[in-house]
Amino acid sequence: MIKFNKEQIFIVTGASSGLGEGTALLLNELGATVIGIARNKERLDAMKAKCKYPENMHLEIKDLTEDIEGLPQYVKELKNKYGKFSGMAYCAGIVDINPLQIIEKKQMEELFDIDYYAPIFLTKGFADRRNNIGQGASIVYISSIAAKYCDRGMLTYAGAKAALISSAKTIGRELAPQGIRVNCVSPSDIITPMVETSNKVRTNFAYYPLGAGHVDDVANMIVFLLSNKAKWLTTQNYRIDCGTI
Repeated sequence: MIKFNKEQIFIVTGASSGLGEGTALLLNELGATVIGIARNKERLDAMKAKCKYPENMHLEIKDLTEDIEGLPQYVKELKNKYGKFSGMAYCAGIVDINPLQIIEKKQMEELFDIDYYAPIFLTKGFADRRNNIGQGASIVYISSIAAKYCDRGMLTYAGAKAALISSAKTIGRELAPQGIRVNCVSPSDIITPMVETSNKVRTNFAYYPLGAGHVDDVANMIVFLLSNKAKWLTTQNYRIDCGTI
């Protein structure tokens, strides 16, 4: 069984809903201290109200795209406030589906800011030896099967997620001497608020042999990769797609 203690501190972005919320709640339930980051205070508060150990759930209201180059300093400030980090789960992200003929550079930049540049610059701060515990630390990024198998109109989203997977392999090799592991988790469509409310995402869950995927199906993998149970796993991309690829 995976267990953590309150001295193990994890950053979870996108913690106010979906995969971020599921990951934050599971880490907390298993005993870890969680720094939940998101833009929406009301939804963050609602997430904390669900957690098992509220004293070990700390909330940070932050727009990660507001000052991307300042994110390493932000991580340092969080470390000074809470202590050195054992891991980070980057779950924040957006999806925008637009065909090539109407795509605009500004739209692409907005998606890349949150889906690619923000996780890279947060990692730059996390990787500073002064901010992490060193041996045993772990980073997990949420990518998507869209990086490999994508439909029409997904050129920007697929590109950002593919870039994140490739960069994670390089980052994992760079951080291995410090004992820091870096992996990606690439889900197919699962039932999250983003999928349920987006009129641009059309999902036929009947296509999946075992039925619809849920948040905990992905959160369990994320938490496993953050734990010492995965101490020999790094630079990998794990697809959670119910065998569709």
